[in-house]
Amino acid sequence: MASRSRSAVATLGLLLFCAAAEAADPPSVKLALSFKPAQKNVEMETPAADELGRCQVKVERTGKSSGWVVYGPAGQTLRRYADTNGDNVVDQWQYYQNGLEVYRDIDSNFNNKIDQSRWLNMAGSRWGLDTNEDGKIDVWKAISAEEASREVVQALVAGNEAALSALLVNADDLKSLGLNKTLSSKILEAVADPAKKMRAAMTGSKTLTTRTRWMRFDSLMPSTIPADENVNSTDLTVYENAMAIVETGGKSGLLQIGEMVRIGQTWKLTQIPQPLEGNSIQVTIGGFLMQPALAGGPTPGDISPEVRTLLLELQKLDAASPTPTAGAAELTKYNIKRADLLAALTAASSTAQEREQWTRQMVDGIAAAVQSGTYPQGIDRLATILSDVRKTPGSPLVAYVTYRQLLADFSLKMQNTPASKRPDVQKQWLKELEDFAGDFPDASDTPDAMLQLAIAEEFGGEEKTARGWYDKVAGKFSQTEAGARATGALRRLDLVGKPFRFSAAGLSGGTIDAGDYRGKVLLVLFWSTWCKPCTEDLPQISELYKQYRSKGFEIVGINLDSTTDPVGSYLKQHKVTWPQIHEPGGLDSRPAREFGIISLPTMFVIDKTGKTVARNTSVDDLKKQLPELLKK
Repeated sequence: MASRSRSAVATLGLLLFCAAAEAADPPSVKLALSFKPAQKNVEMETPAADELGRCQVKVERTGKSSGWVVYGPAGQTLRRYADTNGDNVVDQWQYYQNGLEVYRDIDSNFNNKIDQSRWLNMAGSRWGLDTNEDGKIDVWKAISAEEASREVVQALVAGNEAALSALLVNADDLKSLGLNKTLSSKILEAVADPAKKMRAAMTGSKTLTTRTRWMRFDSLMPSTIPADENVNSTDLTVYENAMAIVETGGKSGLLQIGEMVRIGQTWKLTQIPQPLEGNSIQVTIGGFLMQPALAGGPTPGDISPEVRTLLLELQKLDAASPTPTAGAAELTKYNIKRADLLAALTAASSTAQEREQWTRQMVDGIAAAVQSGTYPQGIDRLATILSDVRKTPGSPLVAYVTYRQLLADFSLKMQNTPASKRPDVQKQWLKELEDFAGDFPDASDTPDAMLQLAIAEEFGGEEKTARGWYDKVAGKFSQTEAGARATGALRRLDLVGKPFRFSAAGLSGGTIDAGDYRGKVLLVLFWSTWCKPCTEDLPQISELYKQYRSKGFEIVGINLDSTTDPVGSYLKQHKVTWPQIHEPGGLDSRPAREFGIISLPTMFVIDKTGKTVARNTSVDDLKKQLPELLKK
């Protein structure tokens, strides 16, 4: 069976693979692993060079389909190459991570070129079509709203007009939705000339730069607009005013995605996204579709004079906000005034969606102020808001406000409770979290509440109970941030006795791969410059490094600062010489998520065979472990 994928690493490799024409004569492991996904940034498992000898390529036959499967050193599936139409040529290339398929390239018309790419399982739900077979996605067959927001950010940052255009509605989309001509014309005008509008959005922006990365999608629940013979002939599902939270140089920002509409299995935009800059107010209330009176009524984005006045007041208040070092009285005054303005905006809103939006902002602000100790009276205000939202049966705000009230109340009690009594507060907090998860099993905050339970139980030494909660989050909420963290935590808890596989970007460039340290005893150290215990442990770890490095002891640091700004000077000051991994995001970065890191420092010990012997070691433990491990 031959392979005709243009994604081979080298032409020579492609020719050799083609020469292995019979499935009974599979290619070498090295050659089989030389193929790469057609699309970028696919996280997949690849064994280290010294592990190739323990990998295997085996023939697989199922009905008319045949192919090769590449198995890793522990027997896990790494790749699968399949001929699905029986013509003795590979037409599907499948890539795996942690035993699950995460990405697949497809040659659907069997003409030797990849024309479809799919992201699967933990990698998401995207399904892209490369109609002209040039290696770029032209049309999305399936993409979630969350993934669409990430693709939008990446397109803007890269200045990729084609990628942005693939996510904007077009005339055929609007026709399929059954929109009237007036509304269709307005939407098509809004998305016209995307290159020019994209440049305008990026010019001078501090929210969006070449260093910006997508963090998460943020919006209210999607809404259904029923069919209306004068406007739309089919029911529409839309996000009215979606946002993307982004991070640039350690600072978070907002990109206003705007209105999104579901077309089949894809989500598309009805306007060009705009970054929200500084203290300026650039709020668009509603979109084109959530305007039932568009044919002769107000234009999209119109807001009442009262709301406009309140927005300006909020802008002025935020522009003159006190610094964190200001006195408690000044900070409390600011927080009360801000909550009052948001309450007024809620009351002045003309739609339920707007009221919900402002209520959420008000609750978020009050809860944060209570937790920071700058508005302790806010706990009573949260109770009043909760009482009000409960008057609307089925309101998603009930769960939203309840959870933030729990967070604020717990923080306030911990601030005001003597240390001897805090275990009782903690115990009550865990019960409240469990009750919340039971009362609101499908709320957006439930996975976070369950993750908090898991983390607290793990900290308390109740690992079996913690695993139970991690399993629930990872199973039911696998597509959420909490689900990813829970999956990582389970991976960390199961590390001992298993090969340690991890590679990531080095602080000084390039890639650092744990597999390259085979034959050495390796300490993997998760740390940050702001972690006091990390700094306290550093002298002893440095001394162990000096003492045992010549005998085969190595260290790889995984820095979890949000940015690299403080890292270089810290390493120089403390004379740290071992290699460092750093990827943006701090405790939200990929390395932290993949192992569910919940505290710093966290240290793994890897023996000379590459297996993990400790997943939560201490300096004292390390002093005892090293001599024995280095002898083996």
